[in-house]
Amino acid sequence: MKVLLHVGCGSFDIRHLPAYFQDGSWDELRYDINEAVEPDLIGTLQDMSMIEDGTIDAIYSSHNIEHVWSFEVPQVLAEFMRVLKPDGFAVVLCPDILSVAQAITKGFLGQTLYMSPAGPISAIDIMYGFQHDIEKGNLFMAHKTAFTAQTLAAALAAGGFAGSAVARDRGFGLYSVATKNAWDEALIKNLIDALHPADEYVLERLRFGCYTPSV
Repeated sequence: MKVLLHVGCGSFDIRHLPAYFQDGSWDELRYDINEAVEPDLIGTLQDMSMIEDGTIDAIYSSHNIEHVWSFEVPQVLAEFMRVLKPDGFAVVLCPDILSVAQAITKGFLGQTLYMSPAGPISAIDIMYGFQHDIEKGNLFMAHKTAFTAQTLAAALAAGGFAGSAVARDRGFGLYSVATKNAWDEALIKNLIDALHPADEYVLERLRFGCYTPSV
């Protein structure tokens, strides 16, 4: 069995992840800072020291990286790199602050931009964290940094990932696949398509490229 580290799992489990991880070959390890969601391991993104080096085949991190300060992002990505096996990869999803800013310039700040399973989402929720949860005392939901497609790709490259693909959609989100070692560009694009089929997730590919850090 391959090991999938589900970072910031919340109340979700592998049944809510892309079908790619539900073929029976993945063993999910649920990781979260909030003990109320009953994860397998409790800890922060900045310190995953309870996980041994090179023991994880893939990381799935959906809307977590915006919850740490900008200066902590390199530390988070270093932890991702450390726990991944040499042929491992990370799937990182986060808000697209550029599309949010464009919505704000059109007059949408507190209005509903879209409906989520948790309720209506506004630009304020995307920029600063889901206000409903924060109001209830879940301060973990506060957002402390933001990314565009370009800055997310740059952060992954600076973090040591040998290759990455970043896509932007109309749903005010970014998703990316980053590989620990160098993969053929076509393999990375095939993987991101397998994880997020265009007809299901991606309404508009505004930016979709492979990035490798300069040597």
